[in-house]
Amino acid sequence: MSSTDPFPQAEDAAPELEVPYTSLEHRRYQMFPRLSPAEILSLQRFAKPMSFQAGEMIFETGRVALGLFVLLQGSVRISTRDSLGRSTLVTEHEAGHFMAEMAQLSGKPALVDGVALTHCETLVVEPEQLRALIVADAQLGEHIMRALILRRLGLIEQGLGPIIVGDGSDGRLIGLQGFLRRNAYPASVLDVRHNEEAVTLLSGMTAGPADFPLVFCPDGSVLRAPDEVQLATRLGLVPAFQSSCTYDIAIVGAGPAGLAAAVYAATEGLSVAVFDQRAPGGQAGASSRIENYLGFPTGISGQALAARAFQQALKFGAHLAIPGKVTDIARHDTHFTLALADGQQICARTVVIASGAAYRKPQVPDFDRFDGRGIYYWASPIEAKLVKGQDIVLIGGGNSAGQAVVFLANFARSIRVLIRGEGLDASMSRYLIDRIGALPNVSVCTRCTLEALEADAAGLARVHIRNDGEDEVIASRHLFLFIGADPKTDWLASSGVELDPRGFVLTGLAGARRGSPYEHETYPLQTSVSGMFAIGDVRSGSAKRVATAVGDGAAVISQIHAYLADLSTEVQSG
Repeated sequence: MSSTDPFPQAEDAAPELEVPYTSLEHRRYQMFPRLSPAEILSLQRFAKPMSFQAGEMIFETGRVALGLFVLLQGSVRISTRDSLGRSTLVTEHEAGHFMAEMAQLSGKPALVDGVALTHCETLVVEPEQLRALIVADAQLGEHIMRALILRRLGLIEQGLGPIIVGDGSDGRLIGLQGFLRRNAYPASVLDVRHNEEAVTLLSGMTAGPADFPLVFCPDGSVLRAPDEVQLATRLGLVPAFQSSCTYDIAIVGAGPAGLAAAVYAATEGLSVAVFDQRAPGGQAGASSRIENYLGFPTGISGQALAARAFQQALKFGAHLAIPGKVTDIARHDTHFTLALADGQQICARTVVIASGAAYRKPQVPDFDRFDGRGIYYWASPIEAKLVKGQDIVLIGGGNSAGQAVVFLANFARSIRVLIRGEGLDASMSRYLIDRIGALPNVSVCTRCTLEALEADAAGLARVHIRNDGEDEVIASRHLFLFIGADPKTDWLASSGVELDPRGFVLTGLAGARRGSPYEHETYPLQTSVSGMFAIGDVRSGSAKRVATAVGDGAAVISQIHAYLADLSTEVQSG
């Protein structure tokens, strides 16, 4: 059975820490289930045998594991290690247990070490076969998926993984922390201002202000002030694509629309590649709570919804490149070529534009110098911790703003909500308006505009506003912006796709290019370029709601099926 007791270590071994208690302790039977003989027999169809000697590494942190291992005989210790060489025991596996977590489902580098304590006989299921197994045997697949998800959640909750060291209020550190969190990657943060362990890590190092934040990786390497792409590359999050492969669909954007399209396409047997330059979920992924999405009467956070959709897409075999930035696209006779920022090129028969929208920024002097120094575009537990007991300002009157206000009101001392209009009724759902009205630490300022921002050595210090014709200065170090977004269509500049005056992608009859040989083949979600479709917030005329985006994602797949059938007929007759 699984145990949390540490194993005896040799005198010269690195010290091993006992795994800390987590809120998932009561679910350990689901995290580490023992497979029955019948389940192992079912699994054998997808596996191959492999033996390991005592002391041999079965998989290692930072290296891509062969897949999921089922232990038929012997015992295995699972542990994590940090940059100080310390090992933390996760569990011990014995016969009947399986060894893997979400990294093994997607072929990413392992987040833990697995070492054979005795001679071990195993069955290994490689990632592609693992996905086939999960789909073929629904009951066993459910047990495996639940365990993989819970194991990743356990690593996240314990903060096991890379260590980010720096000033806890530094926007660059907050950005890296948020990036890993939204990609469900475990990490811990040490604030150099208050944490003694940070001092220990930095001892003997030469580091100036420009080197922070520092990221100490489990493999012993140290990154100095990395950006998100550099961090993702070092952690092995960016996949390599085979240039000889042509996907049925390339989806650009992993918000609700893109993820829905990926899930429906993959379940219907289409090969799918999904690209997003930051994290799953898009703007919806930053929502603290979505309460008007069908099937979730108590609400669900945008990150949780995105994580579930992401896991579904992986389960059914979609290839997800996050972060993966598409910089250019070109159409050929029967396929498209997508160029990525890292130099890779991917071929696909169709393209789905689901790139959503980028957060809008107010037109005030020197605004960019405050980015990362007191300006926020989403409200997650990371931001909640920063604003605890403080006075904050939030600009916006839509549902996303309302959800953020309700969430942050649990932490901030006061929230000043600024809107241009006469009230919230025209732009916010009634249930949110009522809830905000009942919050004693929230005040709504109507007919307000942002005029200027003022800084001190620590960052944002004061917010200058125009309040019903009068100038006012609000002392605050935290300004949250939920003022809408502009379509992310800059990467389409050379594609020939037609946009509306606001920059959103035209589809259907509105997008059909007159005189085109493909004009008669226009589908409701197809753009002016045959074979390219647009869904979600980036589509002109869309309702800008999560439910609508998911509906677009489902609908576009049936249209792509029809398009591919027409294309096949055309090629055969031509």
